[in-house]
Amino acid sequence: MLKVGLLGAGRIATVHARAITGHPGSKLVAVADVVTAAAEKLAAEFGCETRSAEAILNDPAIDAVLIATSTDTHSGFIEMATAAGKAVLCEKPVDLSLERARACLAKTAKTGRPVMIGFNRRFDPNFAALKAAADAGEIGKRELLTITSFDPAPPPVAYVKVSGGLFRDMMIHDFDMANFIMGAAPVKISATGSCIVDAEIGAAGDVDTAVVTMTYADGRIAVIKNSRRAVYGYDQRIELLGAEGLLEAENVLENTVVKSTAAGVTSAKPTYFFLERYMPAYMAEWAAFVAAVSTGKPVPVSLADGVLALAMAEAAAQSVATGMPVAVPVV
Repeated sequence: MLKVGLLGAGRIATVHARAITGHPGSKLVAVADVVTAAAEKLAAEFGCETRSAEAILNDPAIDAVLIATSTDTHSGFIEMATAAGKAVLCEKPVDLSLERARACLAKTAKTGRPVMIGFNRRFDPNFAALKAAADAGEIGKRELLTITSFDPAPPPVAYVKVSGGLFRDMMIHDFDMANFIMGAAPVKISATGSCIVDAEIGAAGDVDTAVVTMTYADGRIAVIKNSRRAVYGYDQRIELLGAEGLLEAENVLENTVVKSTAAGVTSAKPTYFFLERYMPAYMAEWAAFVAAVSTGKPVPVSLADGVLALAMAEAAAQSVATGMPVAVPVV
């Protein structure tokens, strides 16, 4: 039985608490949060204790720590947890600074403890099936990848100001997904971004609409499209063109009913947001973490994967700022 401490008690921490308590091989022992009331509420809901982060990290009976705190604390908590001998699953991104994330990677490697980064979309059943089909050679060589990721509505500006921006906060999932599906990192990134959804996001120094084109060493291409607003719901699609065919993962809809009349053919909208769309992925992600830690096998999404996605996010932000293509830095 993997005994787990949870750092953070916000919305995403609650999602992870549900995954931890829903797995037969793990037990949620304690939760910590700077907002005491939030920690107490989560603890009451999931039947665990409230403790300080330090108490959780220093408890030798706790085997693993799930980090779901604010991004600026991720690297520090990863380092402290691994130094204390614990396995770690940390929400993305690793840090807001690529330099700091690299330092975390170097320091953590010395401990030998497993660190997994929470790119849950790799574990979505549809995306995982597309990846498996591509790996099985069903469409031949992968040549052109298109990832669409549109949120239903923009986040509060207060969140935007501390999130690290669209590339580090939102598109970072898509950078990792591209690496996952294409099986390699690109060598060059060209990005364009605008603020056309919410002027306050632009005033905060961010963009809310962006397109990134990535080029690989062998000439293959991947395109990522992000928007903070899709009024019809949470739009999450992948299209992969290969030398011998096409693979597509379409949206998950609110229901599967299709109405066909003389007026036309209609179906349900996509699920509204990530909680509805990706809960099965979060459950599968946690199961993969428990399996890796329990067997001593490598975690399926490494800290190095997280640093690479952050490097790509920084390259995209630099490309928008300069209007020029940017080489993806080596991690």
